Amino acid sequence: MRSMTYTVAVGRYASGDNSIAPTFSNIALRVFFTFLLSLLCRSAVSAESWPESVRPFLANYCSDCHSDGAAEGGLDLADIQSSLGRDLSDEASFARWERLFDRVESGEMPPEDFDQPRDEERAEFLTRMWPVLHKAHAERKGTVMRRLNRAEFENTLNDLFGTQLDLAGMLPEDSRDHEFDNVGSALGLSMVHLQRYMDAVTLVLDDAIAMTKSAPESTLIEAGYAETREAEKFVGKTWKKLSDNSVVRFSGGGYPSGMIRGTSVRTPGRYRVIVRGYAYQSKNPITFSVGGTSFARGSEKPIYGFWSFPPGSPEQPASVASIEFETWINERYMITIEPYGIQDPKRYQRKSIEDYDGPGLAILNVTLEGPLIEEWPTVGHRMVFDGLDRREVEPKNPADKRRRNYRPTFEVVTDNEANSARAVLRRVAENAFRRPVTETDIEAYIELFVSERQANNSFEESLRTAVTAIFCSPRFLYLQEQPGSLDDFALASRLSYFLTRTTPDASLRSAARQNRLGDDSSLREQTERLLRSDQFERFLIDFTDNWLDLRDIDFTIPDSKLFPEFDSYLRFSMPLETRAFFRYLIENDLPVKNLVHSDFAMLNSRLAQHYDLPEISGTELRPVKLPPDSVRGGLLSQASLLKVTANGTNTSPVTRGAWVMERILGSPPPPPPPGIPGVEPDIRGASTLRELLDKHRDSSDCNACHRKIDPPGFALESFNPVGGFRERYRTIGEGERVNREVNGRRVNYRMGPDVDSSGDLPGRGAFADYSEFRDLLASDQHRLAKALTEKLLTFATGRKLGFSDRDAVDQIVDAAEREGFGLRGLIHLVVQSDVFRSK
Repeated sequence: MRSMTYTVAVGRYASGDNSIAPTFSNIALRVFFTFLLSLLCRSAVSAESWPESVRPFLANYCSDCHSDGAAEGGLDLADIQSSLGRDLSDEASFARWERLFDRVESGEMPPEDFDQPRDEERAEFLTRMWPVLHKAHAERKGTVMRRLNRAEFENTLNDLFGTQLDLAGMLPEDSRDHEFDNVGSALGLSMVHLQRYMDAVTLVLDDAIAMTKSAPESTLIEAGYAETREAEKFVGKTWKKLSDNSVVRFSGGGYPSGMIRGTSVRTPGRYRVIVRGYAYQSKNPITFSVGGTSFARGSEKPIYGFWSFPPGSPEQPASVASIEFETWINERYMITIEPYGIQDPKRYQRKSIEDYDGPGLAILNVTLEGPLIEEWPTVGHRMVFDGLDRREVEPKNPADKRRRNYRPTFEVVTDNEANSARAVLRRVAENAFRRPVTETDIEAYIELFVSERQANNSFEESLRTAVTAIFCSPRFLYLQEQPGSLDDFALASRLSYFLTRTTPDASLRSAARQNRLGDDSSLREQTERLLRSDQFERFLIDFTDNWLDLRDIDFTIPDSKLFPEFDSYLRFSMPLETRAFFRYLIENDLPVKNLVHSDFAMLNSRLAQHYDLPEISGTELRPVKLPPDSVRGGLLSQASLLKVTANGTNTSPVTRGAWVMERILGSPPPPPPPGIPGVEPDIRGASTLRELLDKHRDSSDCNACHRKIDPPGFALESFNPVGGFRERYRTIGEGERVNREVNGRRVNYRMGPDVDSSGDLPGRGAFADYSEFRDLLASDQHRLAKALTEKLLTFATGRKLGFSDRDAVDQIVDAAEREGFGLRGLIHLVVQSDVFRSK
């Protein structure tokens, strides 16, 4: 039906009826080209003749710029074979032909000021090109094996064994294909990987296997500032001790720090942390951070979170508040607490703090309980030892068991070692390989176990060696996907690694065993279940880290002179805002236009302040309705994205524009031609930068790309490198003085030239400022949905999409349009698509 409709459309379009031109260029043309694939074997355009079949079109409409001594953009069509290549199995040749196709299809080539082909000539050229490119891409797109990346490896082992170890940090960093680090073509395997995999599995087994009959007892640590050696030195000077034994700090940061020495933990693990205190001498709540610190040189200083205490006093015990959370704490780490938003300007000048009447944070005590043991023995221990008679070997001297360094040894008692090991290794292999296994599948691991026993290793040591080999095997490290439609087990793995970033759980495995995932309703049910699961948070983190570059949030540090408002609370809130926003869109199935223009934002007190929005209280993120004239709302005005697209000192319209084109609009610009210098921004002002870019665009090699890249970049000049809105640039040196204080200190920067955020978006029209630009983007939901669909499919399948996937993407977007472009619905459409369900 769609092919027949398209045939009529082609006739109308070729006859000059341009009322259907947008439909023709964006959707219907590709549907018809797909129909032509069925006629490919009878087509006059064979694999051998296709370059020659399009030569007349190229000669008539491209030769002025790309032959007879002219080679604009590095393309010389005088010799098609040498310039473009004819072997489409070669990735570089295919990319050149694909780009040629796209530029002709979009009407970008020939340029507007050159002779234009008739509509039927353009359609004939594209019709000849489409099936050949489609076939060439389809033949090679499903051949790459996909390895688990570092995050997937860590999640899988921790979930299978019930551990919570940092395994990703033990492995080499994964390469990226464009923005994604889970694309098979970029994930190699080296001897270094294999050695690190063995080390990681050994660590997991050590942590998961029980060495005692009963669960280790949790310790309870309770401490406060009043009992520390720091209190002896600083109470009465910069700290104040109250009658209820709480200690008040009136400033955050600096010396002495907020470390509580008595909270050091001996055993790494997950701890429950309770902090009790109140805001002292304050009418308003006081915000504070709780983090970890260690004396180890170069150790990280994690922040576990930000909270607020309401006003209170030692005379009102009921006013003491508490916050409670659970977090992983490494060995020898202590709790550190830092007040936020309060300053004692003379903290280092006072001889006594007793008469100071400013607000302070009173901390009564901190309690740590842990390590918390959720189950004993662990699920990993049971996976390895269920069904085996594992007994502790009693020491010759019973008194040895009372020693602190006593480490028990165990033996496995069995009548048939080979059969006992076989049962265990089958169970482990089915969990590791994510599908049922046969005797042949585990025979090599049985042989390894036997050889280890013959080398006089114990049963348990030999079993551990075989288990380690299973988790270092290709069948664990690589997803088992055969070309064509995925079987139920491969589909279960793809869905699970997409939405929860780990191996399939019991429900998915059961559905796969019953062959139910091929049913649309069952697949939708499982998708919806995973969208509601706690582990869906992993998707939100990994997908936004890849798609939006949030993993690079700390790649640069903003210049403290230019941007003194950048602080730890703002930095902590930045990525949380973006992830909470994306989650909210999915949970509520909001239209895709909200990605660039929403009437709400996910805010806490710090973000509201940073965005110059009405004050809100509290550290928790929540949806807040925005004023009608606000520039906030949508991803592009969020501080996290504005930071990762800047260098900490200034902004580049080219960098930000290219980022928007690739990540939000799905049109990555090509790299600059060889020998063309880049345009570096400086803080002298937008006029200077615009002049540089105007001169840059005078080059014919640069103009076509910069016409697309620069407008989004100019629009985002409304925001500085830490996400603050600006009408003028900040400078160091010459400029207008600023009468402003940040954290009690006068700022050092000055105000420079005005920001010009106007531009002209090709095909959409001119805009005067960021708000108008945002409205133009939001009005094209089809393009936004298409770009996001391509990102989701790339992340879900582990391969970059290509020419032969275009029809499927268009079908998903068309279906999304009928359903209102909701993001939750879009994810369901992605999972139901043939691209997701096949390799």
